Amino acid sequence: MTVRWIRAALAGVAASALALTGCGGDDKPAASNGGGQVTVFAAASLTESFTKLGQDFEDAHPGTTVTFNFAGSSALATQITQGAPADVFAAASPATMKTVTDAGDAADTPVTLVRNQLVIAVAKGNPHRVTGLAGLARPGVKVALCAKQVPCGAAATTALDAAGVQLTPVTLEQDVKGALAKVKLGEVDAALVYRTDVRAATAELDAVEFPESARAVNDYPIVVLKHAGNPDGARAFVDYVRSDAGRAVLTAAGFQAPSTE
Repeated sequence: MTVRWIRAALAGVAASALALTGCGGDDKPAASNGGGQVTVFAAASLTESFTKLGQDFEDAHPGTTVTFNFAGSSALATQITQGAPADVFAAASPATMKTVTDAGDAADTPVTLVRNQLVIAVAKGNPHRVTGLAGLARPGVKVALCAKQVPCGAAATTALDAAGVQLTPVTLEQDVKGALAKVKLGEVDAALVYRTDVRAATAELDAVEFPESARAVNDYPIVVLKHAGNPDGARAFVDYVRSDAGRAVLTAAGFQAPSTE
């Protein structure tokens, strides 16, 4: 298995630097059967699922290497519009995908891959007895949220507004994994994150469901990028993750099927 990750760069990192990180200076030629290197920029909440799907895709396409850059969707969109080399973009919201399509950087019309819903992540056993959003506003309860420009932060704002809850987080993170890590480390008591992220960390965390999350469900669009170095491989990867086999992996992780195909 040769799936590789690019550690998320800051939005302003030059494209050449990101290319060096992602490819190690060893570009592989594209092949008509989807071979060569496929570079996928994907929302942080897709980390576990896409890593698994990348390995499966490589097994099904000998000679292919899938390289991932997982980060907050807004940061990824900025990197793409600034020229960072990538073949596929999978975002955690239509709004962040729109940044890329408005810039003319999408080769096709994005399609919705999956949907995701927020939960409250708490330490195992829920020591603060948080039962809903109102509990996050209690004195002494430390909360982590994603920044508002990040899809999980925008969804959290929508859910909190729907519940009529106002709170002051102790930290605003740039992606959902950052917010989740604060709970794991005990630096906060709770965080608003995706259901899939808590499921991936079920040995350490519990998830508290809340009804207002239904008002803030995020669609995850995916698209082949206009300047893809390996467009055939990119389309083959998108087709694979949208296949029955791909959807099975995503559903097992807790993602929901799109409302319409």
